[in-house]
This record gives sequence, structure tokens and C-alpha cells, in this order.
Amino acid sequence: MRLAKLVDGLDYARYWVAEHHNLPSVAATNPAVLVAMLATATSRLRVGAGGVMLPNHAPLAVAEQFALLEAAYPGRIDLGIGRAPGADPVTSTVLRGGRDDRAVDQFPDHLDDVIALLGPAGVSVRLPDRDYVLKSTPHALTRPRVFVLGSSVQSARVAAAKGLPYVFGHHLFGEQTDEALACYRSEFVPSELTTEPTAFLTVNTVVAETHQEATALILPYLHLHARTATGHPPGPVELVEEAQQATLTPEQHRIAQAELGRAVVGTPAEALAQLRALAEQFGVDELMLNPVASARQGTDAAASPGRETTLKLVAGTLPHKVNEE
Repeated sequence: MRLAKLVDGLDYARYWVAEHHNLPSVAATNPAVLVAMLATATSRLRVGAGGVMLPNHAPLAVAEQFALLEAAYPGRIDLGIGRAPGADPVTSTVLRGGRDDRAVDQFPDHLDDVIALLGPAGVSVRLPDRDYVLKSTPHALTRPRVFVLGSSVQSARVAAAKGLPYVFGHHLFGEQTDEALACYRSEFVPSELTTEPTAFLTVNTVVAETHQEATALILPYLHLHARTATGHPPGPVELVEEAQQATLTPEQHRIAQAELGRAVVGTPAEALAQLRALAEQFGVDELMLNPVASARQGTDAAASPGRETTLKLVAGTLPHKVNEE
């Protein structure tokens, strides 16, 4: 909430929150509730889900939630939709009430349902004696803007086929960035919602007054990522001082260094050069920053000074509008 209020007064275009479950390091479990809180606390920003993990939800429930948000905050709501569970297999099963209903495989069809339910015609269900029409209520005069989230060629292909904007999770997996974006652009089919390919790229970002400080502030995130990638249960994010004293296995160190190579880390001038290089390399329409600076010992638990500094310094350096995730 504090970060959203901060960036509402800076030159940022949008602020998104994610959906993750049963993770000690992440507090974002219910995007719709968080979006409502953020929209109330801000006045200018577009706010949205980055995103709703559709296999965990009924399409009608998602459409109704975001139709209500759009009615309350017209022209300010984004709905990013993903096919990942946002949780480990056990947690995912519990979220779905124990059902194994192939929800991930049904993602393209359920995505169609959400889009149709947000539209004026709704969805028609054929009954034996008649058609039954479902619509999301309340019916806003405008729709939330819908995005497909992903980090693979498969998700890029879905976004292209549906004619929707595509947000590639480069901050999570950068191995397929080029291939996925090329697939999205080459296979894009114009739609009522989006007439030409529109691609965003997410990037982990830490900016400080010195390169040394920025490198220190990202260290706990790198450790968390490396340990999770090697099968360790995710725990709370370390403080900077704890991470500096911790040790990694050779494999974890390799993973951490690869993750560092994908991130934007450094001084304001260094960050500007890296962000421009990313935008040029991948030809994206927007960059979305995921500020991952950790705290030092003695920091107020409700504060995120490293992340606040990152967002202030980026906003003061870039000549364009930037986004925060």
C-alpha cells in the first residue's frame, strides 16, 4: 500500500499485484481484494492483477469481481490472467476443493469465458429447452483491460490467438523471452480488444546511489530464488546482513548469478542504460519493474526503503512513463 501511494505521485502508469499462496515471503493471495484497496488509496494509477491465476477460480467469479472493480474505478482497472497455479501442488489442490478438473488444460476456454462475461453479450449456455445467458454484474460502461501473462511460447501463442496484450515474465524465466515474443508477434490475430501486438516485459530491479549498495540489496532475493530453484522450501526473505553471511551451494551460486544477469541493478545511470537496452533488445511497449530490494537490520517491518528508493530513482531518471509490479 505504501509503495502504491508513493508511485501514484510519480510518473508511473500502473501498479499490479500478484497471486501466490502458502509462501512466507509473499503476502499477495487475493488480487481482487488488493486491487480494491490500492484503487481506494490512489487517485491516478491504473491498478490491477498481475495476475489472477485462472485455474484456481471460476471464470464467472473473476469476471464479476473485476466488473465490480471497473464500475467502482472506471478506466483504472487491469486484469492480468495467467495459467500457472501460483502455488505448490498440494496447496493448488486445496484451493480447488480437492478437484482434479484439468483447469490448467482448460485455460484457453476459460479465458474466452472471462472475456465474454465482461462484454455486453455475456455467455450463452444451451439448456434442453432454451438458452440461458450469463453476464457479469454490475455491468460497467467500460471494461477492465485484459492481459495474458506468461513465461513460455505456449502462453505467447494463447495471447496471440486471442488478440490480447501479452506480459512476459522475464523476471521469473528469461530463457524463452526472445522466442516467446517472436511467436506472439508473428501469430497475433487482431481482435476487438487489441488491434495490434502489444507486449510488456517484467524485470527485477534494484537501484541505489551506489552500485555496491544496489548489489547488496538484491542479494537476499537472489538467495531465495536460488534455494527455491534447487528444491528448498521457500522461507521468509533474509535481511541483507543475513544474506551476506549465508552460504550457497555451487549450483545455487550459479543460479543466483544467472538471475542477477537478468535483473536491472546499479546506480540511476546504470539502470537507465540497462532498461533502455532491454526495451531495445526485445522491442516491448512497456517495461514493468519488480522492485526486489530487501531490508537491512533495524528497518521498520512496515517500510520498504530500498524499494521506495528504487522507484524514486528510476522515476527521476527515465524520460518516459514506467510501470511498477
